[in-house]
This record gives sequence, C-alpha cells and structure tokens, in this order.
Amino acid sequence: MAAPGKKDYYEVLGVPRSAASDEIKRAYRKLARKHHPDANPGSKDAERKFKEINEANDVLGDPEKRARYDQFGFVGDAPTGAGFGGSPFHGGFGDAGGDIFGDIFGSFFGGGPGRAGADPNAPRRGSDLEMSMRITLETAYRGAVRDVEIPREENCPRCSGSGAEPGTKVETCQACGGTGKVERAVSTPFGRMAQVTPCAACGGRGQVAKTPCKECGGSRRVKKNRKLEVRIPAGVDTGTRLRVSGEGEAGRNDGPPGDLFILLEVMSDHRFQRDGADLHAKVDIEVPQAVLGASVSIPTFDGIEKLDIPAGTQPGSVLRIKNRGMPRLRGSGSGDLHVHVRVSVPKNLSERGRQLMTELAAEMRVDVAESKGIFDRIKDKFSS
Repeated sequence: MAAPGKKDYYEVLGVPRSAASDEIKRAYRKLARKHHPDANPGSKDAERKFKEINEANDVLGDPEKRARYDQFGFVGDAPTGAGFGGSPFHGGFGDAGGDIFGDIFGSFFGGGPGRAGADPNAPRRGSDLEMSMRITLETAYRGAVRDVEIPREENCPRCSGSGAEPGTKVETCQACGGTGKVERAVSTPFGRMAQVTPCAACGGRGQVAKTPCKECGGSRRVKKNRKLEVRIPAGVDTGTRLRVSGEGEAGRNDGPPGDLFILLEVMSDHRFQRDGADLHAKVDIEVPQAVLGASVSIPTFDGIEKLDIPAGTQPGSVLRIKNRGMPRLRGSGSGDLHVHVRVSVPKNLSERGRQLMTELAAEMRVDVAESKGIFDRIKDKFSS
C-alpha cells in the first residue's frame, strides 16, 4: 500500500501489484506517449500526469526500489504518517532522510538497497547491454542484417556457472550456514537491533567452491565476445533503439538473461536530405527547360526516375515524386521525394545565343542591357 499522502504507483500505471517487469514497461510506454507534453501542448494536466507516470516507472521499473516500495509504501522520502508508536517520522532525517530511512530498514530488516534480506540463491535477471551503430541512409532505406560482436559476461562454460572445478563439489558456506547473510546486534537510536548483512565468506551466495574453477576463479562468470546477427528494419532513423531480447548479460542462479539495445545513428547522404519519411533532393535545369518544359532524370535508391518539368516552372519550385521517400518504420507505405528545382542562368552565350535572347527580350517587351555584335566590338577596339 502506498504511504499516506502519496499516490499508488501501480494505480498510476494501471497495472496490478503482481505485474511483471515487461507489463510495467508496456504500460509506461503507452501512457507516456499519451500524456507527453509534445502531444498535449499547453496542457498542465498532461504535464502533471506525465511527471506522475515517470515517477511511478522510476520506482516500479527498478527491482530494488520496487521491493522497498512494496514493503514500506514509499521510496526516497519517508511517509508523512506516524512511525513507531504513532510518532511522526518525517522531518527527522531532512531531505536525505528517505535514503537513510530506507537503508536503516534495509540493513536491519532485510529490504534495503543492499538487498541483504533477499534470497542470495534466488534467480536474478542479467544486466541489459547497449551499443551504438552507424549506418548509411541507404541502409536505413533498405533495411539490413548486420553482424555485431559484443563483450558480455556469461556463465562459465568450464564449471557451468557453479564456480567449482569440474569433478569437485560446491559446499554450504560454514560462516552463514548457507543463508548468504549474517546477523549481528548493533546499537541504534531505537535501541539494540539485529543488523543483516551479506556474508563476506561466500559473497552472499550461501555456497563456496572448495576447489575453485580454473577458468573463472570461482566467480562463476567469464567475459566473452559474443557474435550475433542483428536485423535492421527499413525506415529506421537516428535515435532508433533496437532491442535484441535475451542477448544481454547472463542471469544469475538460472535467472533470465538481460537484453541488448542498439542505438542507431543514420549518416547524412550527399544526394538527399531527410525529413521523417520524406526525402528532399535538388535538380538543376536550363532556362529553356524551365520555359518550355522538359523531362529530367532524378536518382533514387531504386534507380533513375523520370520527372516531368512543367512549362513555366519557376526557380525554387518543388515537385513531388510519390512513394519514393523512406519506408515508414511504424505503419505502411513510404514517404515522398520532394525535388527542388534550380534554374541555371548561362554566363557565356555564343553570338547566336545572345541574338536569340535579344529577340526574345524584344518579343516580351523586356528592357535588357544593350548588346553589341562582334564586328561592333572590333570596331570599338580599333577606334579607341
């Protein structure tokens, strides 16, 4: 139950108290998308709700914080309700009181950050791993399968994760009797109490290897480089986070492995500018093509595409080729390719070309700079 005056984090995320970690993650992501301030501009209620959702996920998404929350109804700040004997507990520890309060209860009663009271031989999920990967825009367009190599901790293959040299046994720790923890009486502001700490002799495992494994030295785990294939779906963008389930570090005590997350960076391409699922490109055409119209070739990731330039096209016009943009990662179809038209003005004209442009200017009744023919220019040169 939540502490007095505090919201029930399970209620905030809309999940039962028995919810698995994956169920909590799914609920958080769904609510975060719904109440994100960017999706609700100017909404104070959405902003408040978004903060509550993140606070709840911060606690319930962390196994240790969740265990403390389930046991005491709060994590961090102590509750404002009565403590032992009905005396108020909040305030006596100040802003740092939450962690101190949690540490005290954890160390004495076995539920604190050190998890001293947890079963040392209970299955524990392995840690997640994360790596980054750079890909080209064309790879993002087509999708690909890439080979990656990741360093990670795995159960020792020589001893199968027991920590003992093959042919020898793992024995119960004599120091803790196999519990993985030891108790000692200590003085506290509340009197003499029993403090529970992990057993130093066995590292909290409750068992020791009489003859440690030669490969892992009794640690039960070794560092290995793991090679695997990763599928990159078409349409990914910079910031896309791919999840490869079960390829993180190995769990402990037969616990499930963690996951591998790959953060993608899509490099720029000199041919295209990307805007979500749309691509932008530039094409240069000549003045007659802009005036009279033309058909020009445009490169795409799927080959050359013909684009019709309408007569009278103005510089800076944007023409669209449908479905030649990026595939949509979520959804169907593709974006469009937007072609920005640039009109090239010739700097050097032949005598004939200049004459034709002069005639065109006269036809259009447009004032232009006076142009002299070659014989006029020779005459001016000898007369100077």
